[in-house]
Amino acid sequence: MTGVGMVLQKDDWHLTELLHHEHGRGDPFAAAVRATRMAMCITNPALPDNPIVFCNEAFQRLTGYDREEIIGQNCRFLQGPDTDKAGIDKVRKCIAEGSDVAIDLLNYRKDGTTFWNALYLSTVRGENGEIKFYFASQLDVTSRIEAKAAVEEQRDVVEREVARRTAQLEEALAAKTLLLHEVDHRVKNNLTMIGALLRLQSRQLDNPEMARKLEIMMERIDALATVHRRLYQSNDVTRFDIAGFAETLASDVIASSGRSDITLESAIEPIDISSEFASSLGLILNEILTNAIKHGLDGRRGSIRLSAVKSNGTSVITVEDDGHGIVLGKSDGGLGKTLITRLSKQADAKVAWVRLDQGTRVTLTMASSA
Repeated sequence: MTGVGMVLQKDDWHLTELLHHEHGRGDPFAAAVRATRMAMCITNPALPDNPIVFCNEAFQRLTGYDREEIIGQNCRFLQGPDTDKAGIDKVRKCIAEGSDVAIDLLNYRKDGTTFWNALYLSTVRGENGEIKFYFASQLDVTSRIEAKAAVEEQRDVVEREVARRTAQLEEALAAKTLLLHEVDHRVKNNLTMIGALLRLQSRQLDNPEMARKLEIMMERIDALATVHRRLYQSNDVTRFDIAGFAETLASDVIASSGRSDITLESAIEPIDISSEFASSLGLILNEILTNAIKHGLDGRRGSIRLSAVKSNGTSVITVEDDGHGIVLGKSDGGLGKTLITRLSKQADAKVAWVRLDQGTRVTLTMASSA
């Protein structure tokens, strides 16, 4: 053992007297280092392999080694096969640069057991700035690291379970969506068939009034078929764009009327409603549009202006024509009026008519939760 090694056989108090630096000899710092429960050691880079030249009793208790087994060793003797190589390289780099480092490393005790070491390594410089010693403190943070690892493991378990359950729900939702789309598709086809049968029957009627009523009923059936067509084409079976439907329906109604002298002006933004109200609101819009074309623009050229806006939690669809204009206050006990009144209550909506200087404006107002 070198002369330095022989001197280091002294107790902790006198060992600190080797450190001739700004702290001075016999400073209370020495007593603090000796008595603290935090493991500490000092290495000397001036000696070959930067060996440990001082360790306190806490360091000995932490590692399980006696002082005689520690002094003269490089700190790497605490490393083992599972010690993180990247962490070791970081410590080596900081030592080479003369910079401080704080890192958690897996270290090994004398009996082979492991512990997580919260290592803080700092330099002790002389008056000229040269590095005299490296001062290292160690803290056993095994419980913290293991707790963190347990939390991460549990988190991974939870994330895997969430991913598994999410996949199941997505699969179930996809199956439900496919089923609902199939139902809507079949309903649409059945409604189309019913409409075709009614049209066939109407051609054989000699009663014009009965034929007219059948035609109105077929238009309502067509409107419902359009609702279900859009539902089975939608990616979200729970929502229905009533504004987009209104635009499609307006085009279909004008086209089916055979009126080339009616133009459609549309300015809409999407208005999503719950799909449970799609049929009710679809029938209401059908009544409004057919009235505008058949009565408002009966026998005259004109236009239908359609708008859909959302504002302050309320959605409004407006249908305006430049035709004859409605006669407000006129008693109307027809089926159309009855349908609108009843369906509005079902869908929590309101319908209002306004007579214009030329034509009529009808507004369908719905709450945003509709």
